[in-house]
Amino acid sequence: MEVGTSSVWMLPYTASSVGVARRRLIGDLAKVGVYDATACDAGLVLSELISNALRHATPLPGSLVKVSWQMGNDCIEVAVSDGGGPTVPMVNKPAANALGGRGLGIVDRLSVRWGVHTRQDGSETTVWAALPLSGDAERAAESMAENGPQGHNGTGPGLVISSSRDA
Repeated sequence: MEVGTSSVWMLPYTASSVGVARRRLIGDLAKVGVYDATACDAGLVLSELISNALRHATPLPGSLVKVSWQMGNDCIEVAVSDGGGPTVPMVNKPAANALGGRGLGIVDRLSVRWGVHTRQDGSETTVWAALPLSGDAERAAESMAENGPQGHNGTGPGLVISSSRDA
């Protein structure tokens, strides 16, 4: 299977899609030479965006959520589209003991920019984030020269960070 520099997936509007999308994104990014740390950051951002769509919005027709990524010269952009919801996505400042409310704060910290686009008729909302790629190509080339195709001291392109949400 050939991996390009962008992809779009339609996934079920269910919690299991969070882990599926994260693993697929990290795998695709590893195949195109994105450094592990950047790929994992992009996977985390994508996980937060999908989780927010599931919690705060409605599904697209067919009970789906659209997930996409695209690599540019200096950044990778990830996006999640849903059927919209009653609130506008924004960064919150939750209390220290709050159980949630930190997702877009994480997105904001890891991204160089992020935003929201809503169709004029309100039928679809897309939340996107751009993460920096600077230095990835050089680091990947150096690692390949030093360690071969297995990668960074045994934590190469196959590395996938998972959480209890993957179970």
